[in-house]
Amino acid sequence: MEAATKLGIGAERIESIEWVREFSKGYIAAWNSLDPAAVAAHVTEDVIWEDPALPEAARGRDEVAAFVRTSATAFPDLRFNEPGEPAISDDDLVAYVPWRMAGTNTGPIDPPGLAPTKRSFAIEGVDLWQFRDGLIWRYRAYYDFTAMGRQLGLAPPRGGFAERAMVRMQRLGAKLRR
Repeated sequence: MEAATKLGIGAERIESIEWVREFSKGYIAAWNSLDPAAVAAHVTEDVIWEDPALPEAARGRDEVAAFVRTSATAFPDLRFNEPGEPAISDDDLVAYVPWRMAGTNTGPIDPPGLAPTKRSFAIEGVDLWQFRDGLIWRYRAYYDFTAMGRQLGLAPPRGGFAERAMVRMQRLGAKLRR
């Protein structure tokens, strides 16, 4: 995230925790409808959207809508709920919104072009939101992407043969680069 964004320059103060709760209800409902336009309606035209599933930040409503479309294709039963209460930073510039996400991978994950695994996942995470004009202007999701990959069968289990082989390959690659 840009230095100015980290400092909150350009973000507006958040009105109240009640306002965040109401905004979050609409946002979660938009995601649960898997409607790209409904999710994109919650962000500014120039949003910067950072998510571990993306190779680089999505910029703008169109790229956010494309991310929702891709997610809905890969996980047609994708659902979110809020397992806890949101919070607001001491300077009133950032909302912290906890969530739980679950779904089953029955469609391709593209990019990078992975075939469906037919496996389910359930993880918890937290979003950091900064607002401008009552919409999300800066978005960052935090969750354990590796745990999600393991649940979906896309990453090897901890301590297994495949993980040990990956470690050996990484060490060999590091040695060869020296």
